[in-house]
Amino acid sequence: MGATLKKRSKKAGMIPGSLVHIGYAYQEKSKITLIRYDENFFEEKEVSSAADLNAIKDLPGNLWINIDGLQDVALLENIGQLFGLHPLILEDILNTDQRPKIEDLTDYLYVVLRNFYHHENDTLFSQQVSIILGKNFILSFQEKETALFEPVRERLRGDKGKIRKSGCDYLVHALIDNVVDNYFILLDNMEDRIERLENDLIRQTTPAKLQSIHNLKRELIFLRKSLWPLRETISSLQRADSPLIDEPNALYFKDIFDHLIAIIDTVDTFRDLLSGMLDIYLSSASMRLNEVMKVLTIIATIFMPLTFLAGVYGMNFKHMPELEWTWGYFGLWGIMFIIAAGMIVFFHRKKWI
Repeated sequence: MGATLKKRSKKAGMIPGSLVHIGYAYQEKSKITLIRYDENFFEEKEVSSAADLNAIKDLPGNLWINIDGLQDVALLENIGQLFGLHPLILEDILNTDQRPKIEDLTDYLYVVLRNFYHHENDTLFSQQVSIILGKNFILSFQEKETALFEPVRERLRGDKGKIRKSGCDYLVHALIDNVVDNYFILLDNMEDRIERLENDLIRQTTPAKLQSIHNLKRELIFLRKSLWPLRETISSLQRADSPLIDEPNALYFKDIFDHLIAIIDTVDTFRDLLSGMLDIYLSSASMRLNEVMKVLTIIATIFMPLTFLAGVYGMNFKHMPELEWTWGYFGLWGIMFIIAAGMIVFFHRKKWI
């Protein structure tokens, strides 16, 4: 699993609201994309600086600004001043180790959630997604450029459904719903890995499979730690406590809430499966050890009387009658063979071998 905690030591001693990027600089330059739309109008373009947004933000229609890459602190500070964002909100956007949450600042809502995806070698990575909902604008911030919101852009371009006929609150629903839908893709991938691992575990137990079980359990624990606070976040949105969310659109957030409940139940089921697989691994390892010990014990038991006989006739006493027997050597071998064969037959009848 990729690193999930970012170092905060660079902010030690600074005053609250100090803007410092905590996380990974995935790209050299932040990318700003702008979409302005209403029921009869659609415009999409890329801008190079926050100054280009000044003349656009007050135009009619709904405005969605997406920023990919958070390493340009000055850019985020300018955007914050342009839209009247509190310094603590900007600080949370730049600190990419936030837990999912929602903050209501009256004029706008700030929502934090996490996007998970598997990279090379099924390594789980997590990125923070921040969304700000204003009266007629939406700001979304991602750590790097991805295709996460591309399905939403396609719906806007093609005027599919009611997305262009609704306000910004419905667009926020579409963005969050797209993130949550990606969790289902993630769980499908995990389910395939668990099934393969379970089938391999039944055939043979190896230390590598034990490591795979632990890796999957860590991923599920990390995923669950993000899902539970997100559940409370969506619950707050569906109650429509803020005037920025129309009551009819609050029902759509309830649909997301239901999806999250299903996802959390699936994660719990996977955790139970992995716990069972861990028990299977330990039981299989114990059974293998028992089989080895049984074989060694049987071998040692067979050789105990043979060793006794060899020890008796290996003594160097002068007056041992059997030493003068012509057939003594071959007779001893015969006795030892009969004893060993008899013990093997006895063990076989007892079904010990």
